[in-house]
Amino acid sequence: MVKVGILGVGTVGASVAHILESNADILTARAGKEIVVKSGVVKNLAKDRRVNIPLTDNPLDVVDDPEIDIVVELMGGVEEPYALVKKALENGKAVVTANKALLAYHRYELEEIAGNIPLLYEASTAGGIPIIRALRNGLAANHIQSIQGIMNGTTNYMLTKMIQEGAQYDVILKEAQDLGYAEADPTFDVGGFDASHKLLILASIAYGIDAKPEDILIEGIQNITQTDVNFAKEFGYEIKLLGIAKKVDKGVELRVHPTMIPAHSMIAKVDGVMNAVSVVGDCVGETMYYGPGAGGHATASAVIADIVDIVRGNQGPMMGYKRGLESGLTLLPQEEIITHYYLRMEVDDRSGVLAAITRELEKFDISIESMLQQPHNKDSRVKLLFTTHACQEVRIREAIKALKELRCVYGDIVMMRIEK
Repeated sequence: MVKVGILGVGTVGASVAHILESNADILTARAGKEIVVKSGVVKNLAKDRRVNIPLTDNPLDVVDDPEIDIVVELMGGVEEPYALVKKALENGKAVVTANKALLAYHRYELEEIAGNIPLLYEASTAGGIPIIRALRNGLAANHIQSIQGIMNGTTNYMLTKMIQEGAQYDVILKEAQDLGYAEADPTFDVGGFDASHKLLILASIAYGIDAKPEDILIEGIQNITQTDVNFAKEFGYEIKLLGIAKKVDKGVELRVHPTMIPAHSMIAKVDGVMNAVSVVGDCVGETMYYGPGAGGHATASAVIADIVDIVRGNQGPMMGYKRGLESGLTLLPQEEIITHYYLRMEVDDRSGVLAAITRELEKFDISIESMLQQPHNKDSRVKLLFTTHACQEVRIREAIKALKELRCVYGDIVMMRIEK
């Protein structure tokens, strides 16, 4: 018998307990041993969790229990769970976590502490989609060329509504909050931070990159308007918040931002709260992983898959590489990213304006690929929308600064990246 302790019996923790109980027969058959939950930790013992397991409000009752073999960490947060997971590993207990923030900041420290003790984390990224297992095992023969993922269901739901129904950002954000997809403070989701944590985990497995969220380019969907949505449709694009990891020479681009992608691409067709990750390997080509990125049962499914793997004795390098044998790739500075760009600006409606903008862009070796002009509610101004040929990030940033200095340009210039 294998005994499990759960740190955090909330929505996911309760689902883990229920599934381990209700599917005990098939799990025993698949794992080779009976798996039972010995105890769980909650903050408020007075709240009914609807689970048939002993509960405590002291995490050390689980972490220090000599009878518990596997600690499942579902608390959320960073520093408190880090201290508890560290102690569990030091006590010789295997660990399963769904905590993406913990891994975004402490994955390599935990790998060092764990040594040969299993620490698995399938549920930390894209919920019920087995993308961690695919990268660590199924695609082990491949050099990973790129990863592109819709890794946040809240933003994908909002963008789907904006594209398909013409909804305004503020209206659809409130709807997402009412439905429970977005928190009262939605910044973590709409600002791209949730997706960035997941991207960093995948990039560590694919490339051995040790980076923190503060090291990479992160932008959210807050500035997207129906003007941008309509332009994308006009030129055959969809807008998605993507996490992108891309191998370039000896570096790796890591970035999270709203992205215009071809409407015919597989990932462009992923709508609503669903997640999807596209991985391109040098041997296999493109593979696509699709499914629910959140929810109690979907996430619990991934947690229990890790528990079964541990019971079976399946192990391997936690982050996909033996330490000291990583790929040798390093994080590419944000300024050196190369892609296509979309710009939206408000300008004077008079002759010579487009020529002035083109001349300014030429100073930075940037050329316009396509353009659209739309009337503005002020008769003397228009909205100018255009895309560029591929150029370096540093050039587009400097060009935007220069364009804002022109007397014919008004207000902020909105920029969005394009992946073709």
